[in-house]
Amino acid sequence: MLATPTAAGSTAGLKPAPLALLPPIPLYRRLLRTHRKFLPGEMRLLGDEYVKSEFRAHRNVENPVHIIGFLTEWQMYAQKIEGDSWLGEKLDSGKIDKMSDQQLGQLYELMQAIQRKEHGGGDEDT
Repeated sequence: MLATPTAAGSTAGLKPAPLALLPPIPLYRRLLRTHRKFLPGEMRLLGDEYVKSEFRAHRNVENPVHIIGFLTEWQMYAQKIEGDSWLGEKLDSGKIDKMSDQQLGQLYELMQAIQRKEHGGGDEDT
């Protein structure tokens, strides 16, 4: 008898298959289509603005690690919106810990914009 490789002891069966990353422009279009199809009007406007500004801000990034991270996160976001698994979901504390001060500031501004919309406020700064 010869030894044959097995999956015993490996974690290959436990991890989801890696996603094929969409290139930036098809992903951008998918995000806008997803917003149009799955989000109510005001959430769609806020989401579209945010997607557009983030893609614009990352247009000239050259670091491949940042590009892959950026595209991966946005692709996972699109899948969550399409599957309605985002409703009531909280941010992962591990991701928050890894955020830069600038990213935390953007997150805070986004939270404030959402709260203003929910409370019927305008775009005035507080």
